[in-house]
Amino acid sequence: MDDPSTLAGRLLVAMPGIGDPRFEHAVILVCSHDDEHAMGVRLDAPAPGVDVAEVLKRLDLPPSETPEARPVLVGGPVDRERGFVIHSDDWLSADSSLPFGEGLAMTATRDALVAMGDPVAGPRRAVLALGYAGWDEGQLESELAENVWLVADAEQDIIFDLDHASKWSRALKAVGVPEAGALSGQGGRA
Repeated sequence: MDDPSTLAGRLLVAMPGIGDPRFEHAVILVCSHDDEHAMGVRLDAPAPGVDVAEVLKRLDLPPSETPEARPVLVGGPVDRERGFVIHSDDWLSADSSLPFGEGLAMTATRDALVAMGDPVAGPRRAVLALGYAGWDEGQLESELAENVWLVADAEQDIIFDLDHASKWSRALKAVGVPEAGALSGQGGRA
């Protein structure tokens, strides 16, 4: 990463007892982070009964050529009608993609949805999320200081694979926590 002070391209892993049911066992990919705000997309919460093929059909876009059914994720509680495609940076829209982290980009336009369904010209890996998680100036830093989140390196499989039920435990292992029972939901300072 170019700027070591940013969390863009890293994962936020919810601590047990986070106190907000919207983020219980959440794994969030931070897409943007600077002094004024942070924005991320939750990776482990499939939207019930909605998949990418259905979204493409509803928007009257060409059907996906990829054979596997891919669920749409609930990316967060903010702006839940808006779609965000998180994808590998081998495909970029010159006008609307935001590259971040290592090999990742986010695009929130229809052309990204079309590209998701094209296994030749589109991104190698992609996921569609509706909504996002957002933090105002200093809010995320405050939550980190209060031990609300652990920070992990973003692994491609955690971001893109379809095993949503195990993403939280795998993200915990990525930061050296072998099982959730080893963590306390209580924060503190020494």
